[in-house]
Amino acid sequence: MTAPLTIAVKRIYEPAESDDGTRFLVDRLWPRGVSKEKAALAAWLKPLSPSDDLRERFHHATADSDEAWDAFRHGYFAELAGGGEAVKAALFTLDAAAKAGPVTLLYAAKSEERNNAVALREWLLAR
Repeated sequence: MTAPLTIAVKRIYEPAESDDGTRFLVDRLWPRGVSKEKAALAAWLKPLSPSDDLRERFHHATADSDEAWDAFRHGYFAELAGGGEAVKAALFTLDAAAKAGPVTLLYAAKSEERNNAVALREWLLAR
């Protein structure tokens, strides 16, 4: 029996900690004011971020509404499932790290409950 995957989600502005494991940024844009050294990333998995169109629609909608969140997740999951070679390569990198130990998905959004890293974690664990 394989051990369950340990995938945490954390805002990139929080300090790196030893129990973060392997850290991956999963945003399309680099977060303001964060140096590459401070980020302490294994990789920036930009292909696993939502498309600009989906991201902008979510941020311009009432992002705290259940409808907007559900629509974002539905669209994002479809993008991930239909992703091309870049998405497959990023997933391979993420899966390999998750098999070796804890992984932390990093995001820059202000909302801790409704952001692409939370949705990505949900999608990864449901696969």
